[in-house]
Amino acid sequence: MVANLVLLLAAGTLISAGVYLVLDRAMTKMMLGLMLIGNGANLLILQAGGPAGSPPIVGRESLVYGDKIADPLAQGMILTAIVISMAMTAFILTLAYRQYRYRTADVIEDDIEDAAIAARPATASAAPDHDASDDPSTGRLTSGGDAFGPRSFEAPVKVDEDD
Repeated sequence: MVANLVLLLAAGTLISAGVYLVLDRAMTKMMLGLMLIGNGANLLILQAGGPAGSPPIVGRESLVYGDKIADPLAQGMILTAIVISMAMTAFILTLAYRQYRYRTADVIEDDIEDAAIAARPATASAAPDHDASDDPSTGRLTSGGDAFGPRSFEAPVKVDEDD
C-alpha cells in the first residue's frame, strides 16, 4: 500500500496544532484543539483504510477501479467519529456558554489550596490526618510540633499505688 504523503502531513499538522491548543487555558481554544485532533484522527483512519476503490457494495463494479472495492470499515469509523466529535463540540460549546454567563471570562485559574497540598512532602507524618500543627491559613508545616490535644494528654499518667 502506498500512503499519500500530503494527507499524512495534514493529519500530523492537525493533531499537533490541536494538542497545542488543548494545552492552553482558554475554553474556546481547548474546543478548537479537540476539533482539530478529531479531524486529524479521521485523516489517519482514512489513510489506514487503504487505497481508493469502488463503493463497498457487493457485486458492484466501476469502470475506474473494476472489482476492487474500498474498505467499508474505515468509512464507518470515520462517520462515527464525525458524529461523536460533533456531539462533543456541542457539549463543549454549552460549557463555554455557561461559563461565560456565570463568570464572563473563559480563563481557568489555578487553585492556590491545591498547589499548597501538592507542595506537601509525601511522608505519612505530613498528611493532614497525622499532624495538627499546620498553619490553618496557609496549610504549610510549622515548627510548633504535634498539637493533638491539651497538655494533660501529653503528661504521663500517674498511678496511685495505695489501691
